[in-house]
Amino acid sequence: MKRFMLLHFGFEKPTPEIMTAWGKWFESVADKTVDQGGFHGGAREISNSGSKDLPMGMESITGYSIINAESLADAEMIAKENPFIASIRVYEIMEH
Repeated sequence: MKRFMLLHFGFEKPTPEIMTAWGKWFESVADKTVDQGGFHGGAREISNSGSKDLPMGMESITGYSIINAESLADAEMIAKENPFIASIRVYEIMEH
């Protein structure tokens, strides 16, 4: 079994319907979930040209899920079932 990080992109004020849909999705993947979390406010980008605050919007990373899956294709199928706002990026986590 491999581990994958799902990065959730896009922010809009959640409606009761989207909260219900997310709750159902998180429940449906509970047996595959290693960790999950969300972000709110306080985002900052640090680069060689300095630091800048990042607003919450459609290009923001708003949360993450770490899941177990057999392959990238399996992780993608799991991610596609999520009621995402803008998109989800799927990365395989390297084992050390």
